[in-house]
Amino acid sequence: MSLDMNKVVLSVRDLSVSYQARRGRVRAVSRVSFDLHAGETLALIGESGCGKSTLNLALIRQLPKNASIDSGSIAYTYRDGRTINLLDFDKTAMRRYLWSECSMVFQGALNSLNPVLRVSDLVYETAAAHGIGRLEALTRALTLFEQVRLDAKRVFNSYPHEMSGGMRQRVLLALSLLLRPQIVIMDEPTTAVDILTQRSILDVLKQLRAELNFSVIFISHDLAVAAEIADTVATMYAGEIVEIGPVNDVFYRSRHAYTLSLLNAAPRLSAGAETLESIPGSPPDLIEPPPGCKFHERCAYVQPICRTTPPPMVAYDSGAGRAACHETARVLADARQKV
Repeated sequence: MSLDMNKVVLSVRDLSVSYQARRGRVRAVSRVSFDLHAGETLALIGESGCGKSTLNLALIRQLPKNASIDSGSIAYTYRDGRTINLLDFDKTAMRRYLWSECSMVFQGALNSLNPVLRVSDLVYETAAAHGIGRLEALTRALTLFEQVRLDAKRVFNSYPHEMSGGMRQRVLLALSLLLRPQIVIMDEPTTAVDILTQRSILDVLKQLRAELNFSVIFISHDLAVAAEIADTVATMYAGEIVEIGPVNDVFYRSRHAYTLSLLNAAPRLSAGAETLESIPGSPPDLIEPPPGCKFHERCAYVQPICRTTPPPMVAYDSGAGRAACHETARVLADARQKV
């Protein structure tokens, strides 16, 4: 499937999520906004604890009891053109929405599969909950297992412990597509597998996305994986999206100091034996975040304004990318004055 920038399947605006802790409320996600287009893969990158997983759990309304969505909207557009706000759904409507319109592949394949149920039981239970008969469920499942390069009949009748980690991860990918959703959320799907299995999973994902017409939100710590799989990359820091844009713009023409720091901290095959540039300091306290730009205490380009004033999200490269950085805003302003 080709990327259709004219059709937005998911539009998130000013979404904020917090957790209740003993010391106060943890502002895990703050004023996040983005659009997911038809056929698009959006990669979310950033350090552990930056809010990536919380954001995606909010998108499927599966947050823990001590979490709450404080503000914002999540607009989903059905294939027939209807648009709804997911925050207005009750539990019944949300149950219908999950799997059939949006599904999720979790990080731990073994933990996501019930160890006492065969894969066939999971297939039939999921299909029955959405009104699909056993024969159709069987046909769909076997086809999907073949598409993810598994021995379909063997896997269908297997328990999770009878499969390798890579096989279990591909089973989850196939199950997430059983009801043909428009959106698949993938939370670090290649973390616990070896490099060859990782390559196989990425190849399968690309092929399935082209054949089955779905969009992907892909969480990853691995910048190389994100660069390969994504059309659009969003960098998250301290609960905020600080930069978002086409993959080549974000990776080769970064406009936010944090994105640049992440890239400099990642090993490169062409870099030789040089020392990696680690990011100094630690992420901020999200109960009492610092004023101004949340990255200013760790930033090599910090200016006085960064310590007091939150930076605006400004567009660069003809509006294709956006970054929340005072330095970027200053550079772009200087460039406009010279034109």
